[in-house]
Amino acid sequence: MRFSEYLVPTLREVPAEAEIVSHQLLLRAGFIRKAASGVYTYLPLAFRVLARIKAIVREEMDRAGGQEIGLPIIQPAELWLESGRWNVYGPELFRLKDRHGRDFCLGPTHEEIITELVKGDLRSYKQLPLLIYQIQNKYRDERRPRFGLMRGREFIMKDLYSFDRDEAGLDASYRKMYDAYTRIFERCGLEFRPVEADSGPIGGSVSHEFMVLADSGEGTVVYCPDAGCGYAANIEKAIGRPALSGADEELAPREEVVTPGLKTVDQVTAFLGVGAERLVKTLLYEAPDGVVAALVRGDREVNEIKLQNLIGVDQLEMADAEIVRRVTRAPVGFTGPVGLDVETIVADEEVMVMVNCITGANKADTHYRNVNPGRDFKPDLTADIRVVDDGQVCARCGAVLQSRRGIEVGQVFKLGIKYSKSLHLTYLDEQGEERLVVMGCYGIGVSRTMAAAVEQNYDADGIIWPVSIAPVKVVVVPVNMKEQTQVELAERVYRDLWAAGIDAMLDDRAERPGVKFKDADLVGYPVRVTVGKKAVDGEVEVLRRRTREMQVVPVVGPEWGTPYPSARTFLTASTSSFTGTTCISRVRRRSTSTSPSTAFLPTVTRTG
Repeated sequence: MRFSEYLVPTLREVPAEAEIVSHQLLLRAGFIRKAASGVYTYLPLAFRVLARIKAIVREEMDRAGGQEIGLPIIQPAELWLESGRWNVYGPELFRLKDRHGRDFCLGPTHEEIITELVKGDLRSYKQLPLLIYQIQNKYRDERRPRFGLMRGREFIMKDLYSFDRDEAGLDASYRKMYDAYTRIFERCGLEFRPVEADSGPIGGSVSHEFMVLADSGEGTVVYCPDAGCGYAANIEKAIGRPALSGADEELAPREEVVTPGLKTVDQVTAFLGVGAERLVKTLLYEAPDGVVAALVRGDREVNEIKLQNLIGVDQLEMADAEIVRRVTRAPVGFTGPVGLDVETIVADEEVMVMVNCITGANKADTHYRNVNPGRDFKPDLTADIRVVDDGQVCARCGAVLQSRRGIEVGQVFKLGIKYSKSLHLTYLDEQGEERLVVMGCYGIGVSRTMAAAVEQNYDADGIIWPVSIAPVKVVVVPVNMKEQTQVELAERVYRDLWAAGIDAMLDDRAERPGVKFKDADLVGYPVRVTVGKKAVDGEVEVLRRRTREMQVVPVVGPEWGTPYPSARTFLTASTSSFTGTTCISRVRRRSTSTSPSTAFLPTVTRTG
């Protein structure tokens, strides 16, 4: 690989469209180019990173018993209508018609079509369990594509589906995939955390997300710092222990308080001289079956995912001012649970242990003081419907929860019989009785993993690729292409690297050294070998990108052609197999081989 012959169109300026670090650096370093909103072309360096990630994924899927296939991107609407998801996905589903007017979609996921495939050939319990996976492009018409590869309309994904006889079989398949995902992200050199998650439109009973920890992440991971507990969940799923508010007080008589023009929590609590934890917020939502009221403490937020799951709807919309006035006979800002006439009132569990709280009075410019649940209002449902974030208390052990931002790169689901029931996927057991197949689904965002790796591994100069997924492990930079000694030694180092099984890039451009060094840092090669003035002595400079540690290493002896011993076998093994989180550890010299120019190569050690 010679830079002069390779397509690496680096940019000096940050593109205006790029919002986060990975988007900026992947554009600047010549990895991707935008084709349309949310659609990107992968240039050669990106293609190499993606190939390395795919190779790791394939190895671990095959190791777990998976079989790779290729499913169609274009899927018939009939299957989606049969599963009930044609309308659930809504406008995110790319829909199209063929010349005969038949409806199709571009696959955002493949539960329907994989179920139909297996249904055509599965007969007996003897054919189970079955693990089938694919790696291909997926399509979702995002309302607002952004952040480059993080939220696009076209993306690369691996999805595996498990088919088992029963829940015990599903548990075993789920554990296999959970463990395989842990190995995959370790081998990719990423800091990550598996967390409990909501299943969303995929459905199912149990789900975990694998979150790469990064400040730019769209998601939030809530976790318990107690190592003995280990609780972790995304913010949509996180639960906490209910906090008490005024529990030691005697119940006081309810009374009206005039609050002229005071609509917000801050305004009302400041006027009444109480904390936000003493107020109950009443939020109204439009649901398919009517208006739903959600009650949470004034210092909490409603978790709409929990609320949707609790009442069994796919979508909720915040009620507008007209609906609020119709239901409460008051403007927005004065809604409360006392006397409220709606289809469903749902109270967070914290609300039910509050004493003498403040609520809206369903009357303009008026609130109630000393409202008590049970005495003054009775909700239809009580559950945890609040957003649980850091500072709240772990429901399992009582420690104070903490949070970090994260990027979802993988998710595993226990689907159960959701799709086998709707699409009639069955098998015959030992007694010849027909049983529903129990399914699981396991996805990894391959292109998103590449972007997440950049979000976690960069500095002011550019990308710092983990060794295991770097597009090229070593760049060889001759300082002066007019100096024959430097050019010849650079060529020799370059050839010997490839001969040792270590891929390298030779920057043979007639550019200033500073330009080459800047591009090397921007692209993020783990190791840079500089061939400069010391070439006459058979020496090169070796720089480790992550630590900036530099060492002068002799490559050949003072008489040209006399090689220094090196460790070709050891180094080749070190740079081609990665079993965990990896880093370049140190420069080694060994005396077990006669290859002249591999002494400076990085060894790789597990660090976590």
